[in-house]
Amino acid sequence: MTVTKRLISLDVMRGFTVAAMILVNFPGSEQFSYAPLNHSKWNGLSPTDLIAPIFLFVVGVSIAFAYSKRLEMGLPKAEMYKKIIWRALKIYLVGLFLNLLPDFNFAELRYTGTLPRIALVFLFCAVVFLNTDWKKQAWIGLAILVAYWLAMLFIPTPGYDRPMLEPGVNLAAWIDTQFLPGTMWQKTWDPEGILSTFPSFVTGISGMLAGRMLLGNHEKRDKVIYLMIGGFTSLILGYLWNLHFPCNENIWSSSFVLITSGAGALFLGTFYYLIDILDFHKFTEGGLIFGANAIAVYFLADILALLFYGVKISGAPLNDHFISLFVGSSLSPQFWSMIYALLFVMVNFIPALILYRKKVFIKL
Repeated sequence: MTVTKRLISLDVMRGFTVAAMILVNFPGSEQFSYAPLNHSKWNGLSPTDLIAPIFLFVVGVSIAFAYSKRLEMGLPKAEMYKKIIWRALKIYLVGLFLNLLPDFNFAELRYTGTLPRIALVFLFCAVVFLNTDWKKQAWIGLAILVAYWLAMLFIPTPGYDRPMLEPGVNLAAWIDTQFLPGTMWQKTWDPEGILSTFPSFVTGISGMLAGRMLLGNHEKRDKVIYLMIGGFTSLILGYLWNLHFPCNENIWSSSFVLITSGAGALFLGTFYYLIDILDFHKFTEGGLIFGANAIAVYFLADILALLFYGVKISGAPLNDHFISLFVGSSLSPQFWSMIYALLFVMVNFIPALILYRKKVFIKL
């Protein structure tokens, strides 16, 4: 395996994914939001549902690029383990800090969330990558998806005489109720709960497999073809599995993993072709700027949200004032809600741009 130069398309894809996270997490109004900018209520797949798994897919690709180089350099694994654990811990603790905002009520602390899941996926996948080849990684991923499918669809949900797949009434929700400390996002279950974290590991593994392929000695255009074929195949298999185990982000179903990983491969193949082969950068620099400090920008968005969504003026937060200005206009409240969200994305772009131009890269 030959380690190549930095994959610019991966940085761009990471950046656009973070920007999309901010866009959907902070609408101008929770009441007025276009359907594609909302998560699916239960079964199904909206564009917003793609964002978190694609970020985990990118994490997997990044692991392949970062640790292939370290392995070739012959760095001691013990030292790499220490750094992996420390980095995962920092990301997890930052996630807990954000969960404590704005009241710092430790009695109602949520121990799960986007950053905690990223931390756990990074930790698991990095350790697996250091100790297995791509074939074993693929088998590990398949074993997890099959085991999760069997558990969710063939083990009767405690308290019922059959397996259930309803909101708050399924094996994953029961395990959360029994063993997950702190506050759960949906009170009786959590979309980033204990059991559903295991298939999310496979999302990271799928990214590692894509990264391994990109690090191979194939011609660049062949790599694009492999990504496209792999992505399309994963989408088809995920759709077929969806007929029996519905595509569902809330429980991170096995079909959801295959469908979203397939989408991740297709997106990466497209970015790789446009940026690393055709050298097309005209509309991609914004993604590169966000991607250079992805976790830092995500953290900053939550901090700035305290001002743009939390500070009240005349009894109402700033975002409500913005939406009320355009009530009765010819354009819908959903449109203005999206505009406010886009403006908030641009606000976060400013510090990201400053850091990028000063060549400051904050790595947790």
